[in-house]
Amino acid sequence: MKETEALDEYILQHIDPEGEYLEKLYRATHVKLLRPRMASGHLQGRMLKMFVRMIRPKQVLEIGTYSGYSALCLAEGLEEGAVLHTFEINDEQEDFTRPWLENSPYADKIRFYIGDALEMVPKMDVVFDLAFVDGNKRFYVEYYEMILQKMNPGGYIIADNTLWDGHVLEETTRHADAQTIGIKRFNDLVAADSRVEKVILPLRDGLTIIRKK
Repeated sequence: MKETEALDEYILQHIDPEGEYLEKLYRATHVKLLRPRMASGHLQGRMLKMFVRMIRPKQVLEIGTYSGYSALCLAEGLEEGAVLHTFEINDEQEDFTRPWLENSPYADKIRFYIGDALEMVPKMDVVFDLAFVDGNKRFYVEYYEMILQKMNPGGYIIADNTLWDGHVLEETTRHADAQTIGIKRFNDLVAADSRVEKVILPLRDGLTIIRKK
């Protein structure tokens, strides 16, 4: 086993367990879905729950539900009366994901929407305290600007995949893929944005933690 793999295993042995329900969901994600790597997984899931415990948000937004793993971790950390609004644009995902959310212990804290968050969220009469962004990388800048308009001062945005397998280090050429370009645009915008405080954690594929001033 390589050193990094051994360290990963060591970390998982020394943090809270993910629980039987999430373990089953993670296994089902790998068996039944085409891109199981998109699921958050044990370590990131425990971090998301911890962030929720620390921030204590009343209204949470998630863009990119996928199999529902991260949604369940966010909901697990919510206090009584708090709500998670999670959006998945791929309607083919609904048949897999909705039962996992609705049969979970946190179903009463979760509102699951199928559709484009960029169109639906601005119409909602909700102001958010926390947002987790893991949707289409091409639109990270658009998600970011929309969320800032719908977020309380002092609110947090957690953006996933912001190191993008190291592709952010590559020179942008006319042959660069749209997702890499989207992530790099987002990273550059956030870095220069005086409206927020920000830090990138090199966890998994990169997590950017952003606080609205």
